[in-house]
Amino acid sequence: MLTVQRASQRNAARRLREATLQVARWQATRGMASESGPYDAVIIGGGPGGYVAAIKAAQQGLKTACIEKRGSLGGTCLNVGCIPSKAMLNNSHMYHQTKHDLQRRGIDVSDVKLNLTQMLKAKNDSVAGLTKGIEILFKQNKVDYIKGAASFVSPNRISVQLNDGGETEVEAKNVIIATGSEVAPFPGGAIEIDEEQIVSSTGALELQKVPEKMVVIGGGIIGLEMGSVWSRLGAQVTVVEFLGGIGGAGIDEEIAKQFQKSLQKQGLKFLLNTKVLSAEKVDGKVTLKTEAAKGGKEETLEADVVLVAVGRRPYTKGLNLEKVGVELDNKGRIVIDDQFNTTAQHIKCIGDVTFGPMLAHKAEEEGIAAVEYIKKGHGHVNYHAIPSVVYTHPEVAWVGKTEQELKAAGVKYKVGKFPFAANSRAKTNLDMEGQVKFLAEAETDRILGVHIIGPNAGEMIGEAVLAIEYGASSEDVARTSHAHPTLSEAFKEAAMAAYDKPIHF
Repeated sequence: MLTVQRASQRNAARRLREATLQVARWQATRGMASESGPYDAVIIGGGPGGYVAAIKAAQQGLKTACIEKRGSLGGTCLNVGCIPSKAMLNNSHMYHQTKHDLQRRGIDVSDVKLNLTQMLKAKNDSVAGLTKGIEILFKQNKVDYIKGAASFVSPNRISVQLNDGGETEVEAKNVIIATGSEVAPFPGGAIEIDEEQIVSSTGALELQKVPEKMVVIGGGIIGLEMGSVWSRLGAQVTVVEFLGGIGGAGIDEEIAKQFQKSLQKQGLKFLLNTKVLSAEKVDGKVTLKTEAAKGGKEETLEADVVLVAVGRRPYTKGLNLEKVGVELDNKGRIVIDDQFNTTAQHIKCIGDVTFGPMLAHKAEEEGIAAVEYIKKGHGHVNYHAIPSVVYTHPEVAWVGKTEQELKAAGVKYKVGKFPFAANSRAKTNLDMEGQVKFLAEAETDRILGVHIIGPNAGEMIGEAVLAIEYGASSEDVARTSHAHPTLSEAFKEAAMAAYDKPIHF
């Protein structure tokens, strides 16, 4: 009798295990991602804006999930944008400096060779380490990470096609859309990107050999950074730009001209006020047809690789936004108010997929502010204090207004400049190209804009951002002690030049 009872118990236990496994399989394919009620916040997108918002929400005590379909966190920036490009910029600069600059510093090096395979591996290792680091941060902050593609079922229910197969649904009291942007195609579709000979910025980071000739379509930040990388590694680079200057939106015209001269000395060529009409692949080469932006004689360029860097566009594919009434504008951006609310209740939006500059740090600030609106009812982003940086050599960085903007607005202003050629640290480093330029309101001396071209510009601009955030005057900066000898003394002296006179120039 006891043996029968034990056998019966074993059979019952086996049936219970099978039932439990079946329920688990059913939940993984059709069920809810959370059985303990809805999430307080679900963030769609794991890029800089999305993952920062998710961590901040969890830190605020909100039950949080982040849905990301890429399979790795960090978005475009970390996977195929900001981070890998900076690895290539840094390492290509070291290679170029070793070949062309060390001898005058008393360092003799011979037989310098490029190992492109290893350089690409170093880039990939950096990316892998950082993406895994975000997953660790998610675990530390108790953020649920759901790998899959999100689609709205209703304003508070989201279907997720899981990367590992199957489907689940999550319920949320609040949703933040942070799906970012994608490479914009060539206008009119005349040039098709194949990521081999005609590449986007993504393909430009994966070229397996240095092209003899490269044409870059677009003289903005991405085009100039990638053009610099391959120029340093040995390519003949020509940048074709529709406008009359380089650097993209927000750059000061005086700085842009100085920047162009610097890059030309490095070997880059520029065709400004020029329109690209088409590109055709023939016998292993790419032939481009161009003409003047205002029309004129057709010209031809030949390249081994063409980089199309004409901007990015918001990414909303598959979200099913029309289902929940989220409105888009005529550029495909999600429409939001000053509290990041979309036209659908309880759905907010941040980052590249909505208004403003497509910058990772801008998205991060919006992610934090959007969560604070959910939790506290108020948040803050000062869009006048969002910096931009071009990570070439020399670096270019700016924040606030340009001289051309102030002139157009009829604002009376003062200008203070200081060249790195007069800075002791720059001289000892044998890296003296560029200047710091301050723009201050004439009557109040309040700093309106700061523009830097030169060594360490991307780090130095942080002081300018802080000054603008707190409404500082140029005199405030000028009367603040800066360590000697440092590059930042050029920053101080430019501020001195704006309100009085510099000492060392």
